[in-house]
Amino acid sequence: MAAVAATTVLCSSHQKSFFFSLSRSRRLLKQCNSTKNHVFFFVRCLHSAQQQQGSTSTIRPPETIGRLNVIDILEKRGLLESLTSDNLRSVSSFYNSDDNTNPLRVYCGFDPTAESLHLGNLLGIIVLSWFQRCGHKVVALIGGATARIGDPSGKSLERPDLDVNTLEKNTLGITSTISRIFTNNCNLSSTSTSASLLSSSFVVMNNYDWWKEIRLLDFLKQVGRYARIGTMIAKESVKKRLESEQGMSYTEFTYQLLQGYDFLYLFQNESVNVQIGGSDQWGNITAGTELIRKILQPEGDVAYGLTFPLLLKSDGTKFGKSEDGAIWLSPSMLSPYKFYQYFFSVPDADAIRFLTMLTFLDVKEIDELENQMKSPGYVPNIVQRKLAEEVTRFVHGEDGLNEALKATEALRPGAQTKLDWKAIECIAGDVPSCSFAYDQVLNLSLVDLSVSAGLFDSKSAARRLLKQGGLYLNNSRVDTESKRIEPEDIVDGIVLLSAGKKNKVIVRIA
Repeated sequence: MAAVAATTVLCSSHQKSFFFSLSRSRRLLKQCNSTKNHVFFFVRCLHSAQQQQGSTSTIRPPETIGRLNVIDILEKRGLLESLTSDNLRSVSSFYNSDDNTNPLRVYCGFDPTAESLHLGNLLGIIVLSWFQRCGHKVVALIGGATARIGDPSGKSLERPDLDVNTLEKNTLGITSTISRIFTNNCNLSSTSTSASLLSSSFVVMNNYDWWKEIRLLDFLKQVGRYARIGTMIAKESVKKRLESEQGMSYTEFTYQLLQGYDFLYLFQNESVNVQIGGSDQWGNITAGTELIRKILQPEGDVAYGLTFPLLLKSDGTKFGKSEDGAIWLSPSMLSPYKFYQYFFSVPDADAIRFLTMLTFLDVKEIDELENQMKSPGYVPNIVQRKLAEEVTRFVHGEDGLNEALKATEALRPGAQTKLDWKAIECIAGDVPSCSFAYDQVLNLSLVDLSVSAGLFDSKSAARRLLKQGGLYLNNSRVDTESKRIEPEDIVDGIVLLSAGKKNKVIVRIA
């Protein structure tokens, strides 16, 4: 697995053999309570990269969490949908070296079907982060193998095939995004000590590392015989597709078994005992717990599944990558400025819900913000501003947030902040632009330029908004129709035109 960022170290270690006899599986199961027999390599923050790899140092949760159970935290914040066993509550207490309690190892899968994760995937990272902050170890599993099949969950059509080069490119992009966000989570910890400890508690893995060695006949013999067709057909994701006009291919039908084996493999080889996913992953998750139960035959509950609600828009639709205007988590596909602006612009009806689910603010502070929103003297967008700051900081770090704040202020109509190239560069990829020669623009009336640049459909529309005080040149309101472009209006070869607060056009001067 390739290294993808200067601030991370990515490693993995796997045995050559992937299938075990029942007696050996039982022996492995007995070893799961001891970490000394397991090699576990972590993606680390840069400041702690020199710590010994595979360290099992005590991970103390940030002081702000107290001794709350992580399941209670998730439930309180609307991040808990279902549990495969309520016993997960009792085993989710903090790792405490004084009472010899072992931390859980929790994983969530992310198939690299695009070069970046999107907002809908963020909940999985948030839930993993809560486990991490509560002293447990977490794994982000990249589905380099399962992405070649395509998860049918929540889909009405089979996913298109992706070539190997695209999959590798997507895997690198998503690995980089996840590593960056978890590094941010380390740095956002309340103390440098807890940040250092958190940094050793997460790992990024790729399921292609073990699937590429597995032979079909071995898989059918060792795993397939434990799968029951009736149970597989009864899964909600399968039932819906079978009832549809398109039906379901055998390839898609086997997806739940592949994901189930991932859980079995991680349980046996990495002591991972909890899988989490969105509510549409329930069938795939229980396929894993069933395989562990049938193949390893443990006593009692030893492997658990947890689902969280899908993140929905106010109209009830999902956030996805296939829809126009996807909210990507990679800065190369959506700038921190645009990311910030999305959350700054969410409706009041979504603001508190997103603040509760997508941030780590204390619930009491969120309640206070909700009360402010309901008060007569509430200043609009206070809650949205807090939401935008918290989520942008988590996803893009302090530097990304500062970039977004600077661009937001500099590009605000009527702002006193000096408009310069750096501020414009922050939004260059998110705002329509056009190019004109210098002599075409100089002395041209602002109304004519606004129409030529595509900001307005007609001169009459431009004049009408100008009279209403809504036409801006480089963020300064224009009050006279006779205004023409002068040399001092061209800032570093750029003219910024704005119609109201949101509609902007960058005019590049050649």
